[in-house]
Amino acid sequence: MPQPTPQTTKKPSSYELAGRRIQKLIAAPGVQKVQAITVSRLEHESAEDWQRLIDEISETAGVMVEALEDGAIRIGWRQYCEA
Repeated sequence: MPQPTPQTTKKPSSYELAGRRIQKLIAAPGVQKVQAITVSRLEHESAEDWQRLIDEISETAGVMVEALEDGAIRIGWRQYCEA
């Protein structure tokens, strides 16, 4: 009988983890009312992955990305962008 092969699970990249973190923040009920979040890169997140994620978000129609003085990023959509 053949031995089962161990499954190797690929550890998510900092890009994937940051994306999931931002998705969770956006999905919060209170945030849906405001339609904007302010978020910063965490120490363990790669600067390159973070920039890639922010660049991709900024290319999304109906989304505004604003760099703040403290290095944080404000992401807004719909009504926030129209205000």
